[in-house]
Amino acid sequence: MRYDTLIRNAQVIDGSNAPGYMADVAVRAGRIERIGELGDARAGNEIDAAGRVLAPGFIDVHTHDDTVVIRQPQMLPKLSQGVTTVIVGNCGISASPVTLRAEPPDPMNLLGDRAAFVYPRFSDYRAAVEAANPALNVAALIGHTALRSNHMDDLQRTATASEIRGMRQQLRESLEAGALGLSTGLAYASAFNAETDEVLQLAAELSAFGALYTTHLRSEFEPVLEAMDEAFLIGRQARVPVIISHLKCAGAGNWGRSPLLLAALEQAAKNHPVGCDCYPYAASSSTLDLKQVTDAFRITITWSTPHPDMGGRDLQDIAALWGLSLLDTARRLQPAGAVYYGMDESDVRRILAHPLSMIGSDGLPEDPFPHPRLWGAFPRVLGHFSRDVGLFPLHTAVHKMTGLSAGRFGLRERGEIREGHWADLVLFDAEKVRDVADFNQPQQAAEGIDGVWVNGVLSYENGVANGKRAGVFCGSEHARSHRFTP
Repeated sequence: MRYDTLIRNAQVIDGSNAPGYMADVAVRAGRIERIGELGDARAGNEIDAAGRVLAPGFIDVHTHDDTVVIRQPQMLPKLSQGVTTVIVGNCGISASPVTLRAEPPDPMNLLGDRAAFVYPRFSDYRAAVEAANPALNVAALIGHTALRSNHMDDLQRTATASEIRGMRQQLRESLEAGALGLSTGLAYASAFNAETDEVLQLAAELSAFGALYTTHLRSEFEPVLEAMDEAFLIGRQARVPVIISHLKCAGAGNWGRSPLLLAALEQAAKNHPVGCDCYPYAASSSTLDLKQVTDAFRITITWSTPHPDMGGRDLQDIAALWGLSLLDTARRLQPAGAVYYGMDESDVRRILAHPLSMIGSDGLPEDPFPHPRLWGAFPRVLGHFSRDVGLFPLHTAVHKMTGLSAGRFGLRERGEIREGHWADLVLFDAEKVRDVADFNQPQQAAEGIDGVWVNGVLSYENGVANGKRAGVFCGSEHARSHRFTP
């Protein structure tokens, strides 16, 4: 039999958290057809892996790529890392269903200005992604803040019963059209005053669709344990899996508390499906939040609408230049974005290594001076944390980016190298793979990623995207209704 692609002599790390093994992998019609010793097989394209690692394509479970997958469908920051699927709509922020009456509220402006929000129904957004033909697969969550902006004239309060009914209807229609679940960003001012009951009523729509609940917690600072309890309560009452977004111990007063957070996660997981994602850096990035302004750690401004020339400079330096306090400087810069060096490395490593954590970049593609996680998160886990630091074996690193992620989000026939699965694959050199992007030069492609296949189509080879775009929209009809078990 003749195949489309045959990758010989690969160290196959299949995404299941099992050690690698040597094998040939044959692909035909977009799927993995055979795995084994295929000496007599032939293909239109044959690659000698020469012992390099062949893994499932990485799944970025935490992105804000909602609009960029349409406007820049080549998706080079992700494709160059070996990412083959992105999940959009995180932190309560989604491009749809949205009808804006003014400029998008913070933090929806992370996805662009008002012109970016042209999808009043989720089905409109899905159709736009499919028409754009992105290089990667796309799956989507519905943002709580997006729903609030459609139905509320004041986001600084909890919703009324009629507003909640309107939000529930839009959420239900979106789930029917293929959305995978609901996300919240309760830490942000645009959702902070939403009472737990508001979220509970929305989450009540999820179970019938086998959907899930993801949350940027109400606080990642000192009240983080209480915020986790709220998330678990919502999941239990709605009878849906819970994923805590970018779990962290934020703020100097919170450093060293990761064992408490992980113990709470483990305790909840005994009786309910819960997990978390995290990114492999001790600095976060978002809009400039006055509540996070402090002199306890460094803050770098990444963009500012009224003062664009201040992008890339530290808040403390700008304050000295202007002769203002940090808080008054931040007010003058808003709306703006920032990188906060507000985590302790030991906490990051502890959360990253935990069996319940998976990898998400949380990259911000609209940011003109982005956090390096946009271009480097996945190679950083493989190179720095697995190979150089020895935080976990390579097969565990791969599992946290592939099989674990696909299982939690119910992405059927993806995330593992199995016969019959879609051929989302990445070929990399385990000794050379590394993130190049850093905080000074954040927009740099990784090294050591030699080939990326999306649905069987080679789309990135030897450090260059070849222009082929074979991504598909992964709606809930392509997902398992039972997402994951503890």
